[in-house]
Amino acid sequence: MSDGSHLTRNLRERLGSGAEDRVGRALSDLLDNPLLTGAIGRAFDAREKAQQAQEVALGALNLPSASDIERLTRRLRSVSLRLEGIEDRLDRALSGVQRQQSPPTRDGDLSERLAAIEDQLERLAAKVPDQAKPAKPSRAAKPKKAPARGRKA
Repeated sequence: MSDGSHLTRNLRERLGSGAEDRVGRALSDLLDNPLLTGAIGRAFDAREKAQQAQEVALGALNLPSASDIERLTRRLRSVSLRLEGIEDRLDRALSGVQRQQSPPTRDGDLSERLAAIEDQLERLAAKVPDQAKPAKPSRAAKPKKAPARGRKA
């Protein structure tokens, strides 16, 4: 190896080993410094005041601010979700009404089925006309009265 690369590696190791500790201590010292923390606080206050001034200026020009647009976006999402729920409920109600108004039939229209049943009943009645009427009992078929007991005839 050359002396240049060895020196570079040696320097990196020396700087790297204590660099984390030194950076940590430097940041801690900076954050403990009241001058720096005061400056950071004033910068955040100035940023907030600039945002408020921007909103006032946009309001004076009748233009929406970013927060107005965000609020409107959330509201539109909410309305959209509600409308989807209403559409779903209406679809379910409509399908229920349609099912009640026209129940499903297996062999076609209900009136056609009723006409076919009536035709079958008429054909069956034509085949068995005599059996469909009840037979009138004749006088000969009436049972005789049994004589009363205890009396002799």
